[in-house]
Amino acid sequence: MPKKESVCNSILIVSASEQFEFQVKKTLVGFLTIDVVRSVALGRRHILEKDYDLVVIQMPLNDEPGTEFAVDVAEQSEASVLIVSPAEVYADVMDMVTDHGVMVVSSPYPPMVMDKAIRVLIATQGRIKALQKKIRTTEEKLEELRIVSKAKLVLVEKKHLTEDEAHKYIGKKAMNHGVSRKRIAEAILDDLT
Repeated sequence: MPKKESVCNSILIVSASEQFEFQVKKTLVGFLTIDVVRSVALGRRHILEKDYDLVVIQMPLNDEPGTEFAVDVAEQSEASVLIVSPAEVYADVMDMVTDHGVMVVSSPYPPMVMDKAIRVLIATQGRIKALQKKIRTTEEKLEELRIVSKAKLVLVEKKHLTEDEAHKYIGKKAMNHGVSRKRIAEAILDDLT
């Protein structure tokens, strides 16, 4: 299986209607990638190949209703999902997908509703990405602390340094060599264990 392509500011529109595609595209100023498919089967293929910020599904589709696909996307990817549902099944669709984090808009809708729904989902997506970046940074710092602490312990045990001396030793070596404390700690662990 080929590696997924990561695309910033990307949207996948799954709709059997060219008119709907045109309406949504008018709302999507600033998106680098707007892919359009006409069936759930093609939507599933695209989701396997690329990471999207937003997936918009207009019901009904030719091959299946789209609710199961929406839930799958919401649970198995990082994309926000919006379903545009016919008014007569709107309540049922809401019951099926809301607990999975899928937003539903009833069709027909006032012109600004689509714009607002997409803007809310993209803003939420941006906040999630910022939090994920903070989590990654924190995890990296914790990993560095863990490795440096382990190296200090080895220096205390094998070289009979105090903890403060071990700390200064690692910091000085890192500064002298122009590398991170983690890298020096890893070298110490490799040499002394």
